[in-house]
Amino acid sequence: MRALVVKSTGLWYEVRADGEKLIARLRGKFKLEDKKLTNPIAVGDWVEVIPNDQAKDEWIISEIYARENYVIRESPRKKGHDHLIASNIDQGVLIVTLKKPRTSIGFIDRFLITLEAFRIPGVILFNKEDLYKQKDLDRYEELKSIYENIGYKVELCQFDKEVSKVVQNLLQDKISLLSGHSGSGKSTLINQLIPNAGQEVGAVSDFANKGVHTTTFAELFHLNKESAIIDTPGIKELGLSEIEEEELSHYFPEMRDFLGQCKFHNCLHENEPGCAVKEAIGSEISISRYESYLSILRVEDNRR
Repeated sequence: MRALVVKSTGLWYEVRADGEKLIARLRGKFKLEDKKLTNPIAVGDWVEVIPNDQAKDEWIISEIYARENYVIRESPRKKGHDHLIASNIDQGVLIVTLKKPRTSIGFIDRFLITLEAFRIPGVILFNKEDLYKQKDLDRYEELKSIYENIGYKVELCQFDKEVSKVVQNLLQDKISLLSGHSGSGKSTLINQLIPNAGQEVGAVSDFANKGVHTTTFAELFHLNKESAIIDTPGIKELGLSEIEEEELSHYFPEMRDFLGQCKFHNCLHENEPGCAVKEAIGSEISISRYESYLSILRVEDNRR
């Protein structure tokens, strides 16, 4: 029977088939085709399940169907390996806050680059509008201009008040991956959209305005028959291990038009002479985006 994986804890899976939720496990040692992956199944996967003859009300996952796309992060437990976060996604939605806690530009750009690498459209939702002073609103408008000009949708929200029609329309008819620092309002948004979801809302600690982690595993929630959201654990850093340094600039939409114009075909857009990308910085390419590019290229994680 074909089923959709809606929750994964690493030990067992909750799947939905014919409108019913079932508990399923992998049969024995499931072979990983990609030996660099620590987990064989992600939320959003379509799988084949069969009854478990040895356990009542339990099913066995016997097959994983081909994925349209997926998102990974670096495995927190196994160096050099990746962890599947979710699959078969229509868009990635990043919840951003300018304060309490502050989301860095570096984190935003790493999220968007990950989406670009897997050809997934991106949306940025700036939450906690009620906390914004004029300087924050000015900063929001500045960032909105940067990201909208390179093709991303950007909206300003206040999730603890209500979910606007704009946000509801953005999520309609799509499988959306939700991400954001802990404390950004991810759980609040889910509780507004799905009152019976029962997501725990984390406080923001005084220490460096860091959010307290409340989500410990990925989970898919259906908004209606055509729409769903995938909640992900609080991710400090998305993994970009599959991206080679010479490919990185391809995942910055504003850089693509200049890549064939550099003097050297293997230009990394750092200090090379005749670099068309560097000549466009400050006009077609924003300084902050270029700084993110350099930070990732040099494996500098100081912009998180």
